[in-house]
Amino acid sequence: MPLLTLDAISLAFGMQPLLDQASLNIEAGERVCLLGRNGEGKSTLLKVVSGEVTPDGGVVRLEEGAVLAVLPQNLPASDARTAYEVVASAFPETGDLLARFHTLSQQADEASLEELMKVQERLEALDGWRLDQKVGAILAQYRVDPEQQLNTLSGGWQRRVLLAKALVAEPDILLLDEPTNHLDVPAIAWLEEALGQFRGAMLFVSHDRAFIRRMATRVVELARGKLVSFSATYDKYLELKEKALEEEERQNALFDKRLKQEEAWIRQGIKARRTRNMGRVRALKAMREEHRQRRVRGGTASFAVEDAARSGKLVVEAREAGFRYPDGSSVISDMNLTVLRGDKIGLVGENGTGKTTLVRLLLGDLKPTEGSIRLGTNLEVAYFDQLRGELDLERNALDNLSEGREFIDINGQSKHVLGYLQEFLFSPQRARSPVSVFSGGERARLLLAKLFSKPANILVLDEPTNDLDVETLELLEAQLVEFKGTVIVISHDREFLDNVVTDTIFLDGSGRVQEFVGGYSDWRRQGGSFPTEQKGGRQEKAAKPQQASEPAKKNAGAVADSTKTKPVKLSYKLKLELEELPGKIETLENEVESLQAAIADPEFYSGPPNEVSATLEALTEKESRLEQVIERWMELEEQANQ
Repeated sequence: MPLLTLDAISLAFGMQPLLDQASLNIEAGERVCLLGRNGEGKSTLLKVVSGEVTPDGGVVRLEEGAVLAVLPQNLPASDARTAYEVVASAFPETGDLLARFHTLSQQADEASLEELMKVQERLEALDGWRLDQKVGAILAQYRVDPEQQLNTLSGGWQRRVLLAKALVAEPDILLLDEPTNHLDVPAIAWLEEALGQFRGAMLFVSHDRAFIRRMATRVVELARGKLVSFSATYDKYLELKEKALEEEERQNALFDKRLKQEEAWIRQGIKARRTRNMGRVRALKAMREEHRQRRVRGGTASFAVEDAARSGKLVVEAREAGFRYPDGSSVISDMNLTVLRGDKIGLVGENGTGKTTLVRLLLGDLKPTEGSIRLGTNLEVAYFDQLRGELDLERNALDNLSEGREFIDINGQSKHVLGYLQEFLFSPQRARSPVSVFSGGERARLLLAKLFSKPANILVLDEPTNDLDVETLELLEAQLVEFKGTVIVISHDREFLDNVVTDTIFLDGSGRVQEFVGGYSDWRRQGGSFPTEQKGGRQEKAAKPQQASEPAKKNAGAVADSTKTKPVKLSYKLKLELEELPGKIETLENEVESLQAAIADPEFYSGPPNEVSATLEALTEKESRLEQVIERWMELEEQANQ
């Protein structure tokens, strides 16, 4: 029996259902990544699983006796409880008693002692001291001070406390919604390690591709209200998804062509109407209804950056520059840096190491307290704020963007504001909705729309990847690579940095600013590491490629030359293999044709999602095997003819 079963779940908040007869099974020990576009309902689905939202129809079944825990997406805004109290709250009544016991034990008045005895008696009845040991043990394991107040901790340490709360109850299934948001790279690495030791099942939502590759054993996609399961790694899922979309488009084209033919038939003259087949008429009506109810896959965001006039070749030059706070503490020291037009720079460092301060220095918002910083000419800066501070939550998307304009100019083209917002996947109805009801991904897209509508030759992006779905993220990467101006990115998304930046600047927290050529992976290969890794003894070392000795190289060259000049005759074993290969090729071709025919069936995608995924995966595997066999046949055939 599956650990978790979603059976025909339906849920709608408007005209279009978020979940439409969606079904899913999760087995013990699986780590399932839930993917989908912004606004498809991923967070809502997690709330349905946790019981926070009740579906309109369908059943959520958790195996009897199974324990479910949740790691929330949003960190608490202001929680003055201690880390001990937060973790203990995983056990509702017992946790409250333990927290009360800790508070009373620090008081010495007679009334407190009397209440302390009552609390102690109740804890003994509930086996509370065993739970107290579990809370203390997991806090020690995660190196968290039990008396530390949650609102005084950084985002990464708050995430540690909340994960400790989720895992202290030893759950069988853990739900996580964007667990890497606002975490620096060391915190993400720690989270990956901690979750890797968790032996229960996981259902998580994430757009961090490196995190997904590390954690997911299966990918489930939520699209158009349906859940489609891919029993594959993330990279394999991307291949299968592309193949499925191509096949769906082909089937829709065939269906539309047939519908067009039937519509032409029904509109023929009187003579044809007298003799028409009523069964065919009923079939046409059914086709019309099927076409009407078809949920078309949402469009892909399409946007371009509004280029300003070119800046000077020199953007900024820093010489022995530094910045100190009034209390004397140094954030940046002895910085020597030159930024030229067209550079794509990524800032890497743990939270609190001064990345935002460095950006403000480079843009001239802060003056260095030592050394000098010289700015270039004709600088037009557009800034993407990770806190979405430039958005007015009470106004709608249209008003946030237009600022009183009906048309905006993008690279010489005049576009209506509504039309421009549609390029960022905002329908006219959604564009008139207040931003306060938008999801995190929708707010990020709106801020990108506002950012790219302004002429700029310098883009500064502070954590731009948070909440963006993968497709929008990949489009953003492409636009930044093509952008002719200068890009400065603060990000903890390792793959995003690899795909965009040409130079990485690392801040270690001591004030030093180090520059490396390439992206995040290049920085790592050059020996880059975080201070916490060095302290913990986990510093990654760049792998040095093994170089062959000179004699080995000469021998290898001699072998290569000999194989080129001397023909190789087929052995008896290879001759038998060559004779068998045509039969294998024919068998594989028949199997591929059979699978293609099954996929071409109009009813194929209405079948069970796991069977759909298995068939698509089998087709990919058979096609790959067929290519290998054909290559082997050609290789042996060439040797035989020498």
